[in-house]
Amino acid sequence: MDDRSAVTVSCDGRRFTVPAAAQIRLTPGESIHIARGLYHDFTVEPGTGPVLIGEVSQCNDDETDNHFDPPMGRFPVVEEDEPPYRLLVGEYPPAGEVF
Repeated sequence: MDDRSAVTVSCDGRRFTVPAAAQIRLTPGESIHIARGLYHDFTVEPGTGPVLIGEVSQCNDDETDNHFDPPMGRFPVVEEDEPPYRLLVGEYPPAGEVF
């Protein structure tokens, strides 16, 4: 994997090129498109409050298409006796139900 070449990303319709490993700061409501095959990670600036981050990916084979550095499992460990902080997609009740 090339970890030195500049990469091109799109943020809400603006395309620009940044050096490898550059940090791109998004403000509330902004989105970024990261091309297939690029390593990426997301962090939250300390003191900025709670943040909800979502990643939408194309269909893929979890066994061969995802690569993590450092290597890690596909899903985090779940502490079963803790109330959920946020619900997973399949845990939301049907529309109209109150939980």
